Amino acid sequence: MSALPPGFLAQSLNRIKPSPTLAMTQKSRELKAAGRDIIGLAAGEPDFDTPDNIKKAAIDAINRGETKYTNIEGIPELRAAIAKKFKRENNVDYTPAQCFVSPGGKSIIYNAMMATVNEGEEVIVPAPYWVSYPDIVLLAGGKPVVIETRLEDGFRLTPEALDAAITPKTKWIIFNQPSNPTGACYTREQLKALTDVLMKHKHVWILTDDMYEHLVFGGFKFHTVVEVEPGLYERTLTMNGVSKAYAMTGWRIGYCAGPLPLIAAMAKLQSQSATNATSISQWASVEALNGTQDFIPKFQKVFEGRRDLVVSMLNQSNGIECPVPEGAFYVYPSIRKLIGMKTPNGTILKTDEDFANSLLEAEGVAVVHGGAFGLSPFFRISYATSDKVLEDACGRIQRFCGNLR
Repeated sequence: MSALPPGFLAQSLNRIKPSPTLAMTQKSRELKAAGRDIIGLAAGEPDFDTPDNIKKAAIDAINRGETKYTNIEGIPELRAAIAKKFKRENNVDYTPAQCFVSPGGKSIIYNAMMATVNEGEEVIVPAPYWVSYPDIVLLAGGKPVVIETRLEDGFRLTPEALDAAITPKTKWIIFNQPSNPTGACYTREQLKALTDVLMKHKHVWILTDDMYEHLVFGGFKFHTVVEVEPGLYERTLTMNGVSKAYAMTGWRIGYCAGPLPLIAAMAKLQSQSATNATSISQWASVEALNGTQDFIPKFQKVFEGRRDLVVSMLNQSNGIECPVPEGAFYVYPSIRKLIGMKTPNGTILKTDEDFANSLLEAEGVAVVHGGAFGLSPFFRISYATSDKVLEDACGRIQRFCGNLR
């Protein structure tokens, strides 16, 4: 295959890198296809099937002929369902006109950043972060300002660190809880301490990524930003989606609500890119939001059991310290004590990426290194798979760590 001419690719492409989580998932699939015994724990995808009532709604939509272009912002029925959801579950009032639908949550973030961020403007991103946040900011010409959180603080952003990071150039903060990759959550009081800081800085907008809202454990009560501080209503974009709680990753539906001028700007951008989210997926999402929610507590219970299994087994591994997350379906263990140790084949683990690559090579377990999320030395495991697979994987990790010297 011939090479592209020099300078053919856009310079903006040099600002970003391929998604590390997708890269590790692809690598594990290729190794499995080549005959290796691989356990993939890199992808953030529930292993449950989409509930039957949601699948039926999609089939019914096909049979009704709901297969045409839709409004850019989403079908009216889905935007109304989103507004109802925010009122019912978060006690926040949005009109359907303030609600917006996109092909996945990543597209919401992309539309928001591309529609608002000018060259050199700053976007605060607490670390560890979901891998796409800083890259989308960079693609928009902005500057990600990364605030590292600490294991000792439960990977939570502190009000003092937030206040210190805000400058006259700050445009947004991207705030995610329950967190991918740590599973960290914020109580109402912890969230209020952060919103008090944001109330002082009138020029800063908030994009709150609530994608894992329903996946919280131990009776934890989720709160979203505008619910805690209504004074931020006019400069907050509240984002969510059906991928995680409804096991609908492949349906590609993200949604958000916010001030009308921002929604209009995002719609203008989407009109020249994806146009609209898939019509069939939108009708399925109407049923997801309006229909029975009785499977969500069942999903929560299963995930909580898996969390406890993984945390227990990892903390029995040589040199691993694994905190207990409050939500999502990830753990983010520390391997600080393993850095500098040597594998049986002589590889010295200088970084968490060395750890992840050596673990994959030696034991066939695919995890994502902490550097991909902006905080080392850690690694992320997705426990969205069966107890049997998790026991096997954690057993292999224990063996790998036990063989280090």
